[in-house]
Amino acid sequence: MRKPETPYLAADVIIELVDRPGRPVVLVERKNPPPGWAIPGGFVDRGETLENAAVREAREETCLEVRLKALLGVYSDPRRDPRQHTVTPVFIGEAVGEPKAADDASKVAIVEAGRWPEPLAFDHAQILADYLVFRESGRPRPVGDPPRQPPIASVAERGRAMTDYLVLRESTSPKPEDSGQKEAI
Repeated sequence: MRKPETPYLAADVIIELVDRPGRPVVLVERKNPPPGWAIPGGFVDRGETLENAAVREAREETCLEVRLKALLGVYSDPRRDPRQHTVTPVFIGEAVGEPKAADDASKVAIVEAGRWPEPLAFDHAQILADYLVFRESGRPRPVGDPPRQPPIASVAERGRAMTDYLVLRESTSPKPEDSGQKEAI
């Protein structure tokens, strides 16, 4: 009997920095192919829970201690990772402090929700679109619903340099006219 070929299992966590105005999100620039900005995460080790893997990967890539607060969804499209079929539960977590790039992250960015750097790796544009729906409504996208892409202008359309929005400093507070976001629940 042939041994079944099963997908790889990973765990990602969208990290909200709760000690900063607007609860910005931490993203990492991948050091290894495929290139792009990504939600912190990685493969689950044998004998490890999904939750522990998400927290461990976040710590390894950002040097932050993350507390998980919700499961956003499970992403399983066989085409989502060009390397192999990978199934990934994506959690939402909270952290405080200053993230630092480590392990297989070459850079770390603190970004205002909805102002994602480009290019995003894998299917992370869709995952982050689902996160914005969750952040506004408090509910994940129902299973079977078509993906909802909020009207977010691309970096090119905004005509901004990445440095205009990648890093939010603790000393700055978002301007009401810039935000347009509801408070996270």
